[in-house]
Amino acid sequence: MASPANQLPHAGTGAPPSGFEEATYRKVAWRLIPLLMLCYVVAYLDRVNVGFAKLQMSASLNLSDAVYGFGAGIFFIGYFLFEVPSNVILHRVGARVWIARIMVTWGLVSMLTMFVTTPTMFYVMRFLLGVCEAGFFPGIILYLTYWYPAHRRGRTTTWFMTAIALSGVIGGPLSGWILKAFDGLNAWQGWQWLFLLEGVPSVIVGVLVFSVLDDRIRDAKWLSAEERALLERNIAAEDATKVDPPIRTVLTSPRTLLMSLTYFSFVMGLYGVSFWLPTIIKSTGVTDSFTIGLLSAIPFAAAVVGMVLVARSADRRRERRWHVALPAAAGALGLVLSVAWAHDTTLAMAALTLATIGILTTLPLFWSLPTAWLAGTGAAAGIALINSIGNLAGFLSPYAVGWLKQATGANDSGMYLLAAFMILGGLLALGAPRKLVNR
Repeated sequence: MASPANQLPHAGTGAPPSGFEEATYRKVAWRLIPLLMLCYVVAYLDRVNVGFAKLQMSASLNLSDAVYGFGAGIFFIGYFLFEVPSNVILHRVGARVWIARIMVTWGLVSMLTMFVTTPTMFYVMRFLLGVCEAGFFPGIILYLTYWYPAHRRGRTTTWFMTAIALSGVIGGPLSGWILKAFDGLNAWQGWQWLFLLEGVPSVIVGVLVFSVLDDRIRDAKWLSAEERALLERNIAAEDATKVDPPIRTVLTSPRTLLMSLTYFSFVMGLYGVSFWLPTIIKSTGVTDSFTIGLLSAIPFAAAVVGMVLVARSADRRRERRWHVALPAAAGALGLVLSVAWAHDTTLAMAALTLATIGILTTLPLFWSLPTAWLAGTGAAAGIALINSIGNLAGFLSPYAVGWLKQATGANDSGMYLLAAFMILGGLLALGAPRKLVNR
């Protein structure tokens, strides 16, 4: 008698999945996604908690908005330089060892940031944090292609990337509370405690990853032989439709460069909001650090709901381009309205919530575009290049917003700039080949 796995349709045949297949993917999801989400929550928290540290750090170290923006953004220069080699190493040595290494080293660097005393030291530590974290996010995106075919990866990637929103929900109130409650303890300021206390979880989770993460389907002893056979057959069926070109070909491909520019546009919006949200809320008249933290959680909490609903719609309809472009437009509208309503905290929060929902919703669904045609080492290099070029916006965005704010005395010009990039990204997403990405 044939095993249950052998009775299941191959991925991509159009036949409805069986109960056994659905149960297997639920099992995989419960094993992988909570751990990966936890990794990204602590990663993103270490990356952007500098936005809350700024509330005290700028006065303590005499940092101007332009200096802060440059320091916040220089993280992405280190990230850019080491992204591609880091992801290629991950593909060769396995996610378990390499993701664990990334997390432990960036946690240590984040903790050591508490000792900076000058702008130059601030720049150096932010650069080193980028070097240490390089390869984490594209490594996870690549890792998910080892386990999930395209028609399941959109929702799965979205669940993973809701960690960005969850880090805002958790990190905002937590960071505000640390700034307020720990300020002066042991003769350290609140922002120093912030870097120390929020760096520790990265080290702990890194050790956990090394202990429990499986590199490939074949390594998963918690799956039965039939379950492993099903998953591997589905991945093999999809990989047969992909290409694994030489790394040089991938890195110079016009399609890869188009995807890089698209992602760059969306990341401009993401980090403009992430790094400046506490400052924008403060500019509406809110002064208490803990209250700012609570208010900053609202847009991210709403974004979790928006991300999941839109991803579910995209997977059900097997349509990607418009599910990226329309949220991008909504994000741009929210940014513009946040300027128009800047003097009313309630209306400004509504606008920032719309902007955050739109911006965060674009990100996981964007990754269904390049992963639809790349495989193997080519996928490792291509995903890393797209992410590294895209994340250069993480350098430009906070610096540009900071410079414009310092030059004009208001947030208006910076928000308009971010809105323009969101529109550009949506238009570029519509240019992706429909037959290739909608499956």
